[in-house]
Formats: sequence, structure tokens, C-alpha cells
Amino acid sequence: MALIDLPLLMKDAVRGKRSAVTCQLKCASQCAFGECNHSDNPTFRDIASRALSRRTMLGGSTAAVAIGLAGTQGAFAAGGAAPAAPVGPAPALAPNGTALDFEAIAPVAADVDEFTVPEGFEWHTVIRWGDPLFDDAPEFDWNAQSAEAQKLQFGYNNDYTEIQEIPGSDGKRAVMFVNHEYTNENIMLPADTDADDAIEIGMAAHGLTVVELERKDAVSPYTYVKSAELNRRILLTDEFELTGPAAGDDLVKTVEDPEGRTVLGTLGNCAGGLTPWGTLLSGEENFHGYFRSAGTSEAEQRYGLRDSATARGWEGKYDRYDARIEGYENEPNRFGYIVEVDPFDPTSTPRKHTSLGRFKHEGANVIVAADGRVVAYSGDDEVFDYLYKFVSRDTYEEGNKKHNMTLLENGDLYVAKFTGKSPADEIDGSGKVPSDGSFDGTGEWLPLVVDGESKVEGFTVAEVLVHTRLAADKVGPTKMDRCEDVEPSLHTGRVYVACTNNSGRGTEGKAGVDEVNPRTENRDGHVVEIDEGDDQTSTEFSWNLLMVCGDPAQGDQTYFSGFPVDQVSPISCPDNLAFDSVGNLWISTDGAPSGIGYNDGLFRVTLDGEARGRVEQFLSVPMDGETCGPIIRDQDKTAFVSVQHPGEDGEWGAHTSYFPDFDGQGPKPSVIQVLPVKPENPFTDVKKGQEHYDAIIWAYENGIAKGYKDDTFRPLQPVNRDAMAAFLYRLAGSPEVDLPRSEPFKDVKKGQEHYTEIIWAYQMGITTGWSDRTFRPTQPIARDAMAAFVYRYAGSPEIAEPTTAPFTDVKPSMMYAKEIAWLKERGVSKGWSDGTYRPLNPMNRDATTAFLQRMATESNVAFRAG
Repeated sequence: MALIDLPLLMKDAVRGKRSAVTCQLKCASQCAFGECNHSDNPTFRDIASRALSRRTMLGGSTAAVAIGLAGTQGAFAAGGAAPAAPVGPAPALAPNGTALDFEAIAPVAADVDEFTVPEGFEWHTVIRWGDPLFDDAPEFDWNAQSAEAQKLQFGYNNDYTEIQEIPGSDGKRAVMFVNHEYTNENIMLPADTDADDAIEIGMAAHGLTVVELERKDAVSPYTYVKSAELNRRILLTDEFELTGPAAGDDLVKTVEDPEGRTVLGTLGNCAGGLTPWGTLLSGEENFHGYFRSAGTSEAEQRYGLRDSATARGWEGKYDRYDARIEGYENEPNRFGYIVEVDPFDPTSTPRKHTSLGRFKHEGANVIVAADGRVVAYSGDDEVFDYLYKFVSRDTYEEGNKKHNMTLLENGDLYVAKFTGKSPADEIDGSGKVPSDGSFDGTGEWLPLVVDGESKVEGFTVAEVLVHTRLAADKVGPTKMDRCEDVEPSLHTGRVYVACTNNSGRGTEGKAGVDEVNPRTENRDGHVVEIDEGDDQTSTEFSWNLLMVCGDPAQGDQTYFSGFPVDQVSPISCPDNLAFDSVGNLWISTDGAPSGIGYNDGLFRVTLDGEARGRVEQFLSVPMDGETCGPIIRDQDKTAFVSVQHPGEDGEWGAHTSYFPDFDGQGPKPSVIQVLPVKPENPFTDVKKGQEHYDAIIWAYENGIAKGYKDDTFRPLQPVNRDAMAAFLYRLAGSPEVDLPRSEPFKDVKKGQEHYTEIIWAYQMGITTGWSDRTFRPTQPIARDAMAAFVYRYAGSPEIAEPTTAPFTDVKPSMMYAKEIAWLKERGVSKGWSDGTYRPLNPMNRDATTAFLQRMATESNVAFRAG
């Protein structure tokens, strides 16, 4: 008998989304009960009909792109479906010069239980459900699970994931943060598991995990560190502090918390975001499915709370999950917020920020505006709900983490209203591109709370922040097709919104199509691009659709910003978003199997230039799995994803997936790293046995010398001064650099190659440049100057002036003789067999790696060690 009774109410309502099992366990089959938003806010069609004057778009980069691409979609944009065609050749590989170059994989059929990566890449499991995090945690045993063990093990269904390097670890250690969104006890636990035990194990598998990672070098995979100092499981019994204006209000008080300021646990944690000050944000999404409620009030109905038994039945064991019981009526009001966690402080209390509103947060992502305030964007992940923005009251202070951790406690809250440019009759529900060549328009952020005052008639500030959906309904925002992840680009300031799908759009009794949601029964979703004109605090914006998703080869009407539709990877149900180091957008999907019939995956999208809109599939996850938490570290040619609910449609004894171990036991949600297959020798012009071969390979494996895009190392090529700064910077562990307001060198400007490394070398006293304020970055560095760089790198240790020549061609009176003598004394340089050092010769790349290897592995020359 199943541990959880799954009536599968969604079996007839999952077109274009996940399995019925996932719907029941993840969001309590909300769509089967109809959308929660019954407000009569106008749709874009209504707005467009009243505003055919076509408001002029605001200025900004997005507007320029939209205008420049008008009319370039060609026959596919204006007419019917594109003919079936394979993914075609691309105008350019490695967009924007990213080091993560790959050839797109073909889509993988939805019944394939494999993790698929491009040729030349391999995947590794970083951590999986049940892995022990602490020394006193038992090894995972399918047949001997317990709540006490699970509390010490990695939780279930890893969703949002973030990895930050630990300062001072030379890039070899990191801390990872992971959400555990929900559980599926029917494939987790043996069928004869006691019902009470199933509840306790399931509860312990929820929550959050912080865990340390380590790796041998930059080209090796990470593994997790058992019992590391920062390891932490955050559980449903742990305290969370409520912050902001709603904290302490009567709406959030319960019999167990009469002060209304301390909540136990977090639920339904979906996506999240990394703050500029290094903390993690986690969105509480489908919390409603854990509570039984009277379901009679307007607020309860608006949030999907009902008087019916929950799937897991926690309310039968713990009163706090039964909001019908006196004293617990407000318990659901304490969930649905953005949670902030400090992963570097295991003793810290996580906080729930009421200022960002209460709804089904997919996540929240933060950017610092030009005036220093921080702006957080968040989507309400339900059909026909809204997009929100928070602007902090106070300003960001670089390096002041304590202050910055208060920024999300107070500020202004807005909800988005979009207006389209095209006539209403051109938005006919087919997804056909309007006659002006793009889906675009303007918008405004409607105020909910500003300067600490409610801007919604009849609502107090606390009511706006606790019943945010009801308050938003009053001001008339745009009903969206499930806003999931919302990510601002740190390269351009443009904001990207993944609207995953909405099969109810335009159907009987439901909101019709509009230009920002242009497709009836939107099975495959789309991505919105917002431009706020270089001011994230603005209340106005322009927008366009970056893509309307689907599979052109199957006849779907799609749009990819003018890029030829026969040259894209098919993509459906965009969910989580991320950016690489050069500004390319990456999209993970959730729901493609029931949309286009392929497993979900991770995709790269070019945002600018001739290839704007080009979609390339990087990986595919196993059967029934969802791709979550993408992390792109393209400098290291690596990416991470979390795979959640693999084998969701199986049951104990009849599993449909065996990922990631494929040992016949069953599926385990896992965090996966993808990286290039490690070659014995990555360079075509370096052969085993040649001089300095071992040093060159050492430098490559440790991320110090990366070689060239044509797979050459060019060992005899001189090292320029800028490259020498870069080598030493990487050897020091690539520390954070506070960039200056005024440039120290007149020939070194922001944006040029190795800029950060040169500034670091200057700030650390490694280089002073020339008296004319030049650095001369592309000038080869001579061997004597290199000795000076290395000497200063080590902290300029005290050493007597030489009285005898360290080398036959280095007299004690020569410039840098002391530094060269120190280099010889420490064993970093041995000179030539004829006793010379050749100080004015340029440093070649192979010799430089030899110097660096001896410094790090033989001579104990560490950064500023003295």
C-alpha cells in the first residue's frame, strides 16, 4: 500500500507541465482546483484595445535591440510553423568569448534514464540524497531509514543551489547551499514503513543544507567534505526570525509564538538567489499544500488553502499544520516569504523577510542600483499571478556585511503591469509574431508599499505584506503565465523572467491572451526581457519577449528574437535562470517531457549580436527529473545542476529511474557537476619529455595557466607583463579585488584583458609601473623584473644586499640584484648551466610555469609570507 494517498487530481490538467504525481506532491494539485486569482484585472488585450496609440517605448538597451531586430524573424515569424529541421550550424561558437565551448546535444526522449552531456564532457555526482554530512551520521541504507539519520544526511529534492569559494582556499574549497523543496515518500521508503515514521522521515528530508566542498585543482570535480566546519542542516524544528513591518503583527501570531516573531522551519523552498554580500535567499513557494485550513476566508482561498486532508497528513500528528485548530489559524501566514541564510555562520538564525511580500515565491534575485539601494525581483509561481519588485530603503555598503544583511528588512514593494505595442487583433493566441517583428511594449511598477506606507486602499502595511496577493489584485497588475525565476543581468542590468507555462491561458472562463502572454494554452512557456533604462529603482520599464518556447520541428509556433528557428535546440518550460561570466543566459527547464516529449535540460542562450536568441542544449537530465539550480563557472569550463524528482512516476519496487548510481536500488535527487574530460595533455604543442612539461601541466591543472583557444600553450612565447600579473593573481587564489575609482595607470582601463589582475598587483605592491604612470601591459616581462614581481609577491622579505654576484651576469650593483639573489637562494631559479641568469631576456611561458611550480611546491614561497 502506498505511504501517501495520491488521487492524481491533475491527471487531466497537466498539459504542458510535469507529471500528476509531481503536481500532487509539489503544489497540492493547485491547478485542478482552478487558479487562485479571480480578480477582474484587465488583460493586455483589453489594455491594447483602449490604447492603440502605442505608447512610445522607454529608452535603453533592450529597446534598441528590439527595434534593431524588428522584421528579422523572416517567414517563420509571420507565417505558419517552421519546417522540421535539425539543429543547424551557428554563426559563432562560444558566444561572447566564453571558455565553456561545446557542441549542442540532441534532445533526449522522455523515457530515457540517462544524464547526457556534450562530447568531450563528463558528469560527476557532488552529493546525493542521504549522503552523511557529519561523522555521527550513518551511511544511507534504503531499508533502514530513520528521521534521526535523515536529519544528519543530505535532504531530498535539491532545488536552488549556489556555490561560493571559501576565501583563502586558493579556489580549492567552497561552500554550497541547497534547498530541499518537497518529498515523495512512495519512492523514498519501503511500502511497509510505519506511517508515523514516514511522516518523521519526510519532515527531516525537507529544509536546507549548507555543506563544504573541496577539489584537487580547477580542472577536477568537487566532492563534499564530511563534518566540515560550515556543514549544516536547517530543519522544520529550527527557528527563523521574522523581519520587517509585518513581524509582530496579529496576523502572524500563534499560540506557540504569541509575539509573532519566531517561526519554526521553512517549507516549499524552490529557487533562490545570491546577495552581493554573500548570503543566500530561498523562496518559500508551495507552502499551502502542507496545511489544512477552513478554506472559507478570501485570503485562504486566494492562497489555495483548503479544508481537505493534505497528501502527507502532517496535520494529523502536529497541530501547527491544522489551521482549523484554535490558536493556529495564522500558522500558514508565517510561510510564503523570502528566507535569508548566512552560509558562512553555522550559528546564525535564518530570517524571513516580510518586506518582500508573501506569495508563492519562486525565489528572489538582487542587484545594486546606481543610487546604492538594492533591488530584489521575485515571481509568484502560479498561473495568472504576478511579478514583483522590492527596492530597499537603505543603501548597500561595500564590505559591511552586518549592515547589508538588514537591507531586505525595509523598503518599497511593487507589482508589474505590462502594456503591449501591437493592435489587439494581432495577438490572436497562436504565438504568431506581430507585424512590427517582435512582442514588446512598456510597463510600470505599481506601488503596494512606499516609504513605509500602504498604497492599497483598505489595507494596512502588514496586510499588504501578509496578504500580498489580495493587495496586488486591488491595483490591477498583469496576470502572467507563471513567473518562475527572475534574474537581473549584472552585465547589462536587463531583467529576465521565465514564464514556464499556463495551459489555462485563453480557455473558457479564464484570462485571455495579451502581448506579454501571447499564446493560448501556453504549453511551452516564454522568457520576458525587461529594461529599466539603467535605473533599477525606476517605476517604468520597456520589455520584449526574448523567446516563445517550443519545438519548431514539431510544428510549434515559436520565436527566438529573430534567430532562425531551424538552428535552435528545442526548449520547453523555462524555469531557473543563470548567467555565465560573460553575460550569456542559461535556462534550466521543468516540464519538457509533457510539453515537447523530451527530458528536461540546461540550455545556453546568446543575448546580443547576430546570434541573439540562439538556444543550445548543454545537458539532459534522466527520466521524470527536473533541472534545477544551474550554476555556470565557464572560466573553469564547468557547470552544476541539481536534479530533482528523478523517477517521480515510479513506486517502491517498480522504480522508473536509478539515477545517479544506476545500481538497481532507486533514484536519488543529486547535485551534479559537468566538466571537460580531463586530458592527459590538453595542449597540442606540448609533448611529454620536453623541457618544463610537468610544470606546464601543473599550471594548467591548477588553473594558473589556461592556454589558448586553439588548444596550444605556446611554451616559447614571451610572457607579457599583464599575463605575469594574472599568473601571480591565480597563484594567490584569485582573491577579491576592490576596484579603484581612479585608474593608477593611464594605459590600463576597465574591461581590458587582465584588468583586475593588474589592479590587484598594483594594490599589493607587486608592481609600481613606470614613472610616466604607465604599466605597459603587452610588453614582455624581463627575467630581472619577474624576479622583482615574485619577491614582492612573497611580501618583500628582509634580505641582505648581495656582496657577490649570484650569477656571473648579475653584478651586486645591478638593478634587482637583491631580488635575483633571493630567487636563487629560495631555489626558485637555478639559472643556466653556464652560470648566467640572463636578466634582460624575456620570460618564456614554459619557464614561468617552472618558476611558479617551484614557488608553490618546493620553495614554500607563498603570497606575502615574508
